[in-house]
Amino acid sequence: MNASHGIVTIDTGFQRPRFDAAYLVVENGRGAFIDCGTQHSIPAMLAALAGQGLAPAQVDWLILTHVHLDHAGGAGALMRELPNATLAVHPRGAPHMIDPQRLVAGATAVYGEDEMARSYGQIVPIAADRVRVLADGEVVDLSGRALLCIDTPGHARHHLCVWDERSRSWFTGDTFGLSYREFDNADGAPFVIPTTSPVQFEPEPLKASIRKMLAQSPEAMHLTHYGRVGDVERLGQDLIAQIDAMVALARAAHGHDYRHARLVESLTGLYVDRARAHGAPLSAADVARLLEIDIELNAQGLEVWLDREAA
Repeated sequence: MNASHGIVTIDTGFQRPRFDAAYLVVENGRGAFIDCGTQHSIPAMLAALAGQGLAPAQVDWLILTHVHLDHAGGAGALMRELPNATLAVHPRGAPHMIDPQRLVAGATAVYGEDEMARSYGQIVPIAADRVRVLADGEVVDLSGRALLCIDTPGHARHHLCVWDERSRSWFTGDTFGLSYREFDNADGAPFVIPTTSPVQFEPEPLKASIRKMLAQSPEAMHLTHYGRVGDVERLGQDLIAQIDAMVALARAAHGHDYRHARLVESLTGLYVDRARAHGAPLSAADVARLLEIDIELNAQGLEVWLDREAA
């Protein structure tokens, strides 16, 4: 964990080291968490608090960028540990935090009960009177520090991003893609790919959300996957170009036999070629291995979008 501008990056421990981050923002002895990982992440979240000399009662906010389980699965269990905190969430995400039955049922149908317990733990409901629904452009006040929350659809319709003027940076959830540190080149420059993820990927809204964040001239982005990255204008333009490339690959695969396998293969080729051009210190096999889960999810997300577009 490290702190800059009162921002602490927390490795939630989900899947592998430096894969899934949450953040703690500290201001005048008060704290706000942004995203929280799964129920299994709670010890890391509380350890981050202790590392900053804060008690759980000094946390005022848990802000969720969206309610996918790797970002929000532990929210209910964490809120039990934070007696004075309010959960702040997108209007479309709030019902799933108050009554997570549909969220749990959908994820269990995909992963199965054993994998749900292993990866995510228990999904605990949150009392409605502890939930604040955030309108687009609403500001969360952390002891005088303004955290601006804006609607950022594209990855999911229940996604928001958080602007922190103090650090001139965004907390981006999944809207600004994935950037794993293993892909940084010899100069330390980050590599990024978009994440579509089933079931609400929309390419044009996603590009618009990226452009909206870039318009703020940020100095950095804080990604859930993973950590703080700079060079944001280059990364943002790279994301937009890749979204267009991914859409073209999806349309090329549409209507073919073995569409999914064809799309997985073409996406793998796209990311391997881009990683090599970037100078990532990885073999093609390592790129494919490290991005295997993300490639599978991106293929699924693109296919759901294709089918919805064709309907």
